[in-house]
Amino acid sequence: NNYGPTETTVVATSGQVLANGSLHIGGPIANTRVYVLDEHLQAMPVGVPGELYIGGEGVARGYLNQPQLTDERFVVDPFSDMPQARMYRSGDLVRWNRDGSLDYLGRNDDQVKIRGMRIELGEIEAVLASLDGVKDAVVLVRDLHLLAWFTETSTVDIDTLGPAMRARLPGYMVPRAFTRLASLPLTANGKLDRRALPDPDPAYLLGNAYEAPQGEVEIAMAAIWAQVLGIQRVGRQDNFFELGGHSLLAVNLVEQLRKAGLKADVHVLLSQPTLAALAACQTDVSSFKVPANLIPAGCKQITPGMLSLVSLEQSAIDRIVASVPGGAANVQEIYPLAPLQEGILYHHLTAEQGDPYLLQWRLAFDTPERLYSWAAALQEVIDRHDILRTSVVWQGLESPQQVVWRNAELTVQAIEFEAEDPESTVIDRLQRQFDARHHRLDLTQAPLMRLVHAQQSSSRETVAILLFHHLVLDNTAMEIVSREMQALLFGHRYDLKTPVPYRNYVAQVRLANDEASHTAFFTEMLGDVDEPTLPFGIQDVHAGGSDIEEERRALDPELALRLREQARLLGVSAASLMHVVWARVLGVLANRRDVVFGTVLLGRMGGEGADRALGVFINTLPLRVDTALDTRSAVKAVHARLSALIAHEQASLVLAQGCSAVASGSPLFSALLNYRHSAEVKPQDGEGLWQGVRVLGGDVRSNYPLTLCVDDLGEGFDLHMLAQQGMGAERIAGWVLNTLEHLLDTLEQALPLRLENVPILDAAERNHLLLDFNGSEQPFPQDCTVNALIEAQAASQPHSPAVIQGGHVLTYAQLNERANRLAHHLIGLGVKTDERIALCLHRGPARLVAMLAVLKAGAAYVPVDPVYPAERIAYLLQDSTPRVVLTENSTHDLAGDTERVNIEQADWLGSSGNNPSVADLDAQKLAYVIYTSGSTGQPKGVMVEHCTLVNLVHWHCQAFALQAGSHTASVAGFGFDAMAWEVWPALCAGAVLHLPPAEVGNEHVDELLDWWLEQPLQVGFLPTPVAEQAFRRPRQHPTLRTLLIGGDRLRQFDSDPGFAVINNYGPTETTVVATSGVVQPGGPLHIGGPITNTRVYVLDEQLQPVPVGVVGELYIGGAGVARGYLNRPQMTEERFIADPFSAATQARLYRSGDLVRWNADGSLDYLGRNDDQVKIRGMRIELGEIESALASQAEVQDAVVLVRGERLLAWFTESAPVEPEALREALRARLPAHMVPLAFTRLNALPLTSHGKLDRRALP
Repeated sequence: NNYGPTETTVVATSGQVLANGSLHIGGPIANTRVYVLDEHLQAMPVGVPGELYIGGEGVARGYLNQPQLTDERFVVDPFSDMPQARMYRSGDLVRWNRDGSLDYLGRNDDQVKIRGMRIELGEIEAVLASLDGVKDAVVLVRDLHLLAWFTETSTVDIDTLGPAMRARLPGYMVPRAFTRLASLPLTANGKLDRRALPDPDPAYLLGNAYEAPQGEVEIAMAAIWAQVLGIQRVGRQDNFFELGGHSLLAVNLVEQLRKAGLKADVHVLLSQPTLAALAACQTDVSSFKVPANLIPAGCKQITPGMLSLVSLEQSAIDRIVASVPGGAANVQEIYPLAPLQEGILYHHLTAEQGDPYLLQWRLAFDTPERLYSWAAALQEVIDRHDILRTSVVWQGLESPQQVVWRNAELTVQAIEFEAEDPESTVIDRLQRQFDARHHRLDLTQAPLMRLVHAQQSSSRETVAILLFHHLVLDNTAMEIVSREMQALLFGHRYDLKTPVPYRNYVAQVRLANDEASHTAFFTEMLGDVDEPTLPFGIQDVHAGGSDIEEERRALDPELALRLREQARLLGVSAASLMHVVWARVLGVLANRRDVVFGTVLLGRMGGEGADRALGVFINTLPLRVDTALDTRSAVKAVHARLSALIAHEQASLVLAQGCSAVASGSPLFSALLNYRHSAEVKPQDGEGLWQGVRVLGGDVRSNYPLTLCVDDLGEGFDLHMLAQQGMGAERIAGWVLNTLEHLLDTLEQALPLRLENVPILDAAERNHLLLDFNGSEQPFPQDCTVNALIEAQAASQPHSPAVIQGGHVLTYAQLNERANRLAHHLIGLGVKTDERIALCLHRGPARLVAMLAVLKAGAAYVPVDPVYPAERIAYLLQDSTPRVVLTENSTHDLAGDTERVNIEQADWLGSSGNNPSVADLDAQKLAYVIYTSGSTGQPKGVMVEHCTLVNLVHWHCQAFALQAGSHTASVAGFGFDAMAWEVWPALCAGAVLHLPPAEVGNEHVDELLDWWLEQPLQVGFLPTPVAEQAFRRPRQHPTLRTLLIGGDRLRQFDSDPGFAVINNYGPTETTVVATSGVVQPGGPLHIGGPITNTRVYVLDEQLQPVPVGVVGELYIGGAGVARGYLNRPQMTEERFIADPFSAATQARLYRSGDLVRWNADGSLDYLGRNDDQVKIRGMRIELGEIESALASQAEVQDAVVLVRGERLLAWFTESAPVEPEALREALRARLPAHMVPLAFTRLNALPLTSHGKLDRRALP
């Protein structure tokens, strides 16, 4: 399949398509560059649509006689190094696939707007063409109507086309008319002639005509709908939410329906939102009757028989009554706490200081008299509602109880400050004095409210704070309090409805709660969720509400309008869209595709009169969102799940969490969304809410680390972000707005985009992560080989020491000459460039001679440590297929049948001592192949070229001032790529390289460190575990100025050793070091930032950059990326991928499998592996390799290997009896010592989950 505008010389992209496969348009042809960009010319990630721009050799000169149009469509190519390079702006919408092919999505100018929604005509045409009987399809806009034309393969009933398309597309994308044609009209060039398409037959025009309600029930319901929604008429097919309904109006609607004698329930309305559907499936109102209160007025003693909602002993009743002023005569009722109240009380009691649920309402009164009038109105509201006269008693009781007092007086307290504070206002001083972080209310004394006030010194104005407890009031209840106070202050007390006691709600949730139904629902939703959703990895879901950052944002009016329009068109609530947005943001922050978070439910859907009852009704329950769904499906799924959740709004959070597979004691989620419909109270007189009263603000508090509050104001929306200190409430609020805008763009354009691909970052932040954190480009001798750099040192300082081991010193001239003789010998054996030569040699100067000789011969060396088990050595030689193996007397027999050269024999010493000249040796040839642990059960060889190694050398010498005469050391094992890092920069710089005795390896830590401390080093490397032991020694290195560490996670660094410590990170696949940075004693143990000419990206599973502080996988690009894996093209393709952020066509990224996060300063925190690869004693291993070796034993049936703590452990099942010690010895013969498990546990069978997966948590 080929694609190309005329303006780019016929063909720009080309690719083979397979039957029933993806119908892509291939990738760029030779000498052509293609970019998928947004309107700001920013590159779009894989899977995200953008406009196609085409550059390279195929771009035409321009348009004849149309210079202005040429300037518009042929623009400067900002990604090219050529100053005159141009690219053609195609106007075509495409998206990258992961394999580098492109999907064609249609024309930019084929996008039209219908009813304000941007749509893609090509998508509608594709759906129509896919219907049975339809051959070809065309869709156009004429006179603001979508019209369709089609040809047939078999007879099509036009009346079926509209319903069929409605099942697959939103209503606004369904054509208004369908016209049947014998064939589509074509131009002389064989293209569709759109102007020749006939006007549709009026008989086939589809419409959404008003359909009147039918029958008494529908007519009665329609009148109530119109009243509640404030509209003139309601049709039988009208959708409650498309007409502007929401959950708060739903409560009101149900109440009005019940008053009219109609059966109604909110959760049915949510699932059947059209008038006809609701009328057809009314539910029976619950037959549950609340038991009457049996405590008479003026009662002298309360007995157990008088309590209808709780069973208490007389002694407990007496203890409760004794806590109430006035005794039994002042007790109206005693009953248990609602489940949510129990949770609030628990956090009150466990808070070390202050109260996480004490809230403030700040006000200013024009006169003191106004304050007292206001307080009197509040007292009247307290007198009306039982919950406001309620206290809580728990001491000496089996379970806490709430006590309704008959009379409870509001405390109004004047506060006088002794001296003026020019730095603070009076309201600020009041707020500090009664801050919930240190102030508490006495919960045993009603009302759980208190009004404190102080006089402004400069005026008669009085400022006040109403303190109230969340035990008795939620946000909706406070709005009811406000409305009732307004009525009282303006003399409308007779308009107030009869209060609904809170006891009704408690009775319903305590006596009529269907736990079996709740359990079934949440088990279906959460049963296979085995990992929590924890933004930023924070698990403490009850942090006490202190140290919270806040950010408030009002939604831009245009954005709010677009949000409501999309909700209407999709037939969902605006709340559903905001839940989808929050799920996408949390998916990024928690690095999860399957997201769970808490949603706050109104809690007022079930009981009669709940719309006017006071108390705490809200409840937090989990909502699960699959971000792998396409955006439209995700919105529909979330709306359906929110609707279903309503029926379980009084289930306890503990019950819901227990239905998941998350381990007991771990939180299921640590983020919350509180979506509230804020009914705006219109003042009847005066200024503000009440005449002479100004509301200065109030508290919104949350015990969760991250909470988004959305206030739906009827037209606009207010966002209030609460985030634990350090998360950044301001930036998270920005991500929410970005995500909302991108989601609306996607829905309006009907783009086939998964929710997980919706960007959360704006262009500036994206560039900061991709560009600013990677600004390390510097020139280096990229056309030079390593051996050429060492030859230059031998020429400039021939007599300077190059290598010292004990009393054995090798000068640069000696090193170079001996390497030359051995290189000539190898060339004489027929060694060619890019061939491999294995080195099976112990540590010593001779090994360095051999390494350098291999490079001079144009080949790549393969380190084979003689201490490896014979089976591993045999595998490395078999897989690397070396041309020759260099050995010494003690290792000569380890090489098997491969051609060998014993360097301790004199055969090669007679060869030329001059630098060899290898014609085709350049910087792109291999320098070495080092084997790392492999997931297939065998290690894999990483191929590293000279050019990447030279970049490492150049960076190292510059970064650590390594130069001629500097002293450094090489202590790393031969199979560890850090050895290449120790050796080559030192020799290329002309430094002195010290080697420990051959028999002293990293496993002999004490002997190694004793030797190391005696060497006159300025710069040196130690594997991190060895360095940590060095730090614990009383004596530190006397001459060292810089210690480089790496190879494992740094776990301890508390005291200053007297030299700089540089923590380094890098997979073998990116040439030893990718990031590097100074760590301070007692400071963050980061892995630094990218080294010179290296780019690092922290990405999610969709290759989208994640924000600072968010966990993602580390991808590494730039000059250090290796060629790939030897003999493993498929694995190379999987792990070495195209760099979507680079303008260079051949740029690649290595997918490290390591989890990291950015810090604000551009350093990275290393958090571990995202697969089964782990590090043991500084060596990266793949657990699968050990499992494969263990499972290959004849007696072993299944094998599992895990790391727990710092221990490598194995579990196995048997096919024949075997002792663990025998398995240990068998693995020792095949694997290095660090890969042999510490313990082996025999099992009858491996434990499995209900999905047939290994249950690692159940391993004993």
